[in-house]
Amino acid sequence: TANMSANKQTRHSLFSGFRVLGLYSNHVPHALRYHLKHREFYVVTAAGRSFHTFNVNRLGIVAVSNCMSNDITCLAADRMLVFAASGRLISAFARNKEVVMRYHGHQQDVRLLLPLGDQLISADSGGDVIVWDVQGGDIYLRLHFDPNTFYVSAMMHPSTYLNKVLLGSSQGALQLWNIKTSKLLFTFKGWLAGITVLQQSPAVDVVGVGTATGRIIIHNIRLDETLMSFMQDWGPVTSLAFRTDGPPVVASSSPQGHIAFWDLERRQLVTQQRHAHRTAVAAATFLQGEPLLVTNGADNAIKVWIFDQEGGGARLLRSRQGHSAPPTTIRHHGNDGKNILSAGQDGTLQSFSTVHERFNKNLGHGGKEQKKKKGLTYKELCLPAIISFSSAVARQSDWDGIVACHRGRQATTTWNYQRCTMGAHHLQPPGGRRDSVATAVDITSCGNFAVIGSSCGRVDIYNLQSGLHRGCYGDEEKAHSSVVRGVATDTLNQLTLTAGFDWLLKFWRFKTKKQEEQLKLSSAPASMMLHRDSGMLALALDDFTVVVVDIETRRIVRKFAGHHGNINDMTFTPDGRWLVTVAMDCTIRTWDLPSGCLVDCFLVAMAPVGVSLSPTGDFLATAHIDSLGVYLWTNKSLCGPVGLRPLPADYQPAVETLPGVMPVEPEQEVTSEEADNAYQSAEQLGTELVTLSLLPESRWTSLLNLDAVKKRNKPAAPPVAPPTAPFFLPTLPGLTPRFSLPAATEGQSKMLIGSLLQTSEFCSVLEEAGRSGSFDRPLRLLKDCGPAALSVELTCLTSEGGGANSLLLAFIHMIDCMLASGRDFDLAHAYLALFLRLHLRSLSQDAVTMAALLRLSGRLEVVWAELRASFDQSLCLLSYTKSALL
Repeated sequence: TANMSANKQTRHSLFSGFRVLGLYSNHVPHALRYHLKHREFYVVTAAGRSFHTFNVNRLGIVAVSNCMSNDITCLAADRMLVFAASGRLISAFARNKEVVMRYHGHQQDVRLLLPLGDQLISADSGGDVIVWDVQGGDIYLRLHFDPNTFYVSAMMHPSTYLNKVLLGSSQGALQLWNIKTSKLLFTFKGWLAGITVLQQSPAVDVVGVGTATGRIIIHNIRLDETLMSFMQDWGPVTSLAFRTDGPPVVASSSPQGHIAFWDLERRQLVTQQRHAHRTAVAAATFLQGEPLLVTNGADNAIKVWIFDQEGGGARLLRSRQGHSAPPTTIRHHGNDGKNILSAGQDGTLQSFSTVHERFNKNLGHGGKEQKKKKGLTYKELCLPAIISFSSAVARQSDWDGIVACHRGRQATTTWNYQRCTMGAHHLQPPGGRRDSVATAVDITSCGNFAVIGSSCGRVDIYNLQSGLHRGCYGDEEKAHSSVVRGVATDTLNQLTLTAGFDWLLKFWRFKTKKQEEQLKLSSAPASMMLHRDSGMLALALDDFTVVVVDIETRRIVRKFAGHHGNINDMTFTPDGRWLVTVAMDCTIRTWDLPSGCLVDCFLVAMAPVGVSLSPTGDFLATAHIDSLGVYLWTNKSLCGPVGLRPLPADYQPAVETLPGVMPVEPEQEVTSEEADNAYQSAEQLGTELVTLSLLPESRWTSLLNLDAVKKRNKPAAPPVAPPTAPFFLPTLPGLTPRFSLPAATEGQSKMLIGSLLQTSEFCSVLEEAGRSGSFDRPLRLLKDCGPAALSVELTCLTSEGGGANSLLLAFIHMIDCMLASGRDFDLAHAYLALFLRLHLRSLSQDAVTMAALLRLSGRLEVVWAELRASFDQSLCLLSYTKSALL
């Protein structure tokens, strides 16, 4: 029982989450804001449970917000805050990151947000429209609409209409409301089509209306008159945007990813931007006073378009784009570990940089060879998604260095990393079966040849420079009797290794293409990974086990079992010591090859489908099902010692949060008991120690130089004579007489008032402390005084200053207590020095105070003797270190 409980304990994994690459946008419309101080536009896009903020000038990421409990459904922003809705909860974020206010009150999911001055208007799917007070979080107004008759689908604040909100419905009608008086001002009948978008035009009273049928209406809401209308042929209008830099143009977007630009003066279509996004355009917004259009879509892309073409056309100025469908295969490219090649289900091949996003590359879609034929659609020209690829950097500056296999396609494609395009060759076996499919590929370490396996059992070799076929392995042009699951070549191009569905691992001579040996496996292999430096070949089998074969001895040296699902991918560490595997059981396992044990295992929320460890060993990259990003994990063994012990067979792995998805901390109220039990640092760590005060040096270092400070700060002009003081000085009620200065007599003489005042508060408190023996209160009063005020207080201790000789003795006792406790050591010496300078003559005439001073002097000598010994030892050691020849 003890062992089982120990196995289930949470264990820190070898890898810790770092960040996510390639996540930019989703289907939520973006929010645009202008920073007055920076004089820069920022675009805010949702990415799951958090939102990202980019500057429009460079599309560089500025901030990533804290996570919400659920995915963000809508975004809005004003000058100071960003509002995000997640389910029924609305949160206000400051500095693009921290939650400063939460708004509770909706019973259904929030769909629309509209900031309006100090108010925030939100609408949910149940028909409730709530007006919030942004600062206090209170509900100012609640309106309810019947979803069957008026389902709120769009909201807008008409310009110059104070406290007015225009609501559009999916039934087609519009309503103008006054949110301050909660009155319905006017109802517009509509155009027999559901309203999808409401947008204010640069002209007052004129509103752009987008409908579900694709019709765009330019309407005057003050006169209830339609000025003009357009019709786009691509379905509902997803967003509208008006140019404000001069040309009267309105842009409309569609669910197909197209954008149309309409001229409001000529009332016709100016131009169109087809395939601006691969999916629906979530939002399109023109920058105020600039010819720039910002768009985002569900294809995980943010794009900035500039209008500098003849005829009013737009071109892509800058963009940030990741995969629009989840990546399936990832591999590090190069030996520095800074670039990760990723192939996704969207058919694109992209490179993500771990250093900065500006180094990202999009190699694009693969195009078919018959792309010059006319009449082919965009989708027909694109190749299917890449299922596997291999890359090499040895000769990538001379010719193509990437070879990829596509789903359901026999011919493999080459890609050029430096030019970011598809290569010139389509590698296809001569006279081969047209129904076969390329399934596995590997490029030799020299970068000259590519070895490709197919579903019919062929394994062919090609020259990458010319793209010519250089032969095939096996008799009758077949290396295996069934599907080839993996191919690999060694470092010196001596061996070629192939694994097939016939449960065989075969060893071939690379040059002669003759089989040397074969190894029978216990199950059909699913994939294969070779570590060229160590000669270790890992094969993932269909029975959820991993075997490691030494290609020198050609024997199975390790067998790992523990996964409970298909093993999707594998990767070796640079030194070949560890093997990292990922499987459909949502686990990421690290196996130690020398000991043959599992040394690390952890769970993730989504099953990983791809894994790659950087050649430098610092980052582990993973790709997951239903996730568009590439996740980075740091290798903690490079940062410090990590104790790795063999894990038992019944080990229960802990769940690790994916990088970039911070766990949501529940809101907790601090109780009074927890506040009382909060840790407070001690005022003094030990009685043998000396503690300095936290006061600035100006409070105590200038006490002995007050005369020089006053002389330096002496005004150049003579002081103005104060007005005559009143005969009766106003006093405040109370037992202790205190004088009150009226406003008209603020400049009267302070000398007169000072002479009439009674004993100061410090003197009275010091006298009481001398009787009780506790000097905390007078010491606090002295700490609050400045140098000049402190000099006045010490001057008033004698009988000439209004005090008594007993106060001098009490002050000496206070300094003695400070030195005995060891606290405020600097203040005690500064106060004592000023005290002796002011009252040394009067102290020498009193035997009692002189005896107290002699006792204080003895304590000072003891304390300084201990400190001097410590100082001398430290100075001696420092001098020796600086001068000795080490």
